[in-house]
Amino acid sequence: MEGSDALTAGDGVREPVYYRLKQHLLETIEAADEGDRLPAERVLAEEFGTSRASVRLAIQELVVEGRLRREHGSGTYVARPKLAQPLQLSSYTSETRAQGFEPGTRILELTSMTAGPRVGARLRVVPSTRVVLLARLRTADGVPMAIERTHLVSSRFPHLRRHLTAEDSLYRVMREEYGVEPVESEDTIETGVLSPDDAALLRTDVGLPALLQTRLALDADGIPLEWTESVYRGDRYKLVARLRRR
Repeated sequence: MEGSDALTAGDGVREPVYYRLKQHLLETIEAADEGDRLPAERVLAEEFGTSRASVRLAIQELVVEGRLRREHGSGTYVARPKLAQPLQLSSYTSETRAQGFEPGTRILELTSMTAGPRVGARLRVVPSTRVVLLARLRTADGVPMAIERTHLVSSRFPHLRRHLTAEDSLYRVMREEYGVEPVESEDTIETGVLSPDDAALLRTDVGLPALLQTRLALDADGIPLEWTESVYRGDRYKLVARLRRR
């Protein structure tokens, strides 16, 4: 970073100007409405006495974080707030609708396959066991948000294709058609980047930050019901955990 694009903070650490500009833009975004347009890069560069390269860097980070959105040939705008997904055993449809978004689902794949060592270990079955792979694309207001890939033991959910439509909640089908439902789950969340295939499905850029969630859901007897791997767009999603002290 060139000297003109760095300031000295109180503890002597040199703070990049783009970072200070980013903090200023965050404050602006908090006070703005969705769809408000940002000043042009040239205007921001003059206001902060910095280069347009620093302005672009600050804006790019906020775009990746989902705070801003760019429209080519038009400008940069305040983005819609991220969709918050609670970490609980609930329906995507109900949680999305409760936040003012219209949920949607497209079934990408619903097929039978051999569990193999990896999935078999998660579902606590031998690798040769037949399982159902259910892959779904989740949307909010028509915008792709997440991809879920769920594995279920076929013998517990025979003829699933007959009962599950794109609009259905899998948990509702489990409960009403098969008489079981998850009562406990173990969820793991990591950060990652989107693969080319997932980026294409989510209509976004390869390498965009993503939230990777795995879930092992158990029935009342502690037997695995589902093993799900989900990929969430990092720029449009945040996961929320509600904790309570015992």
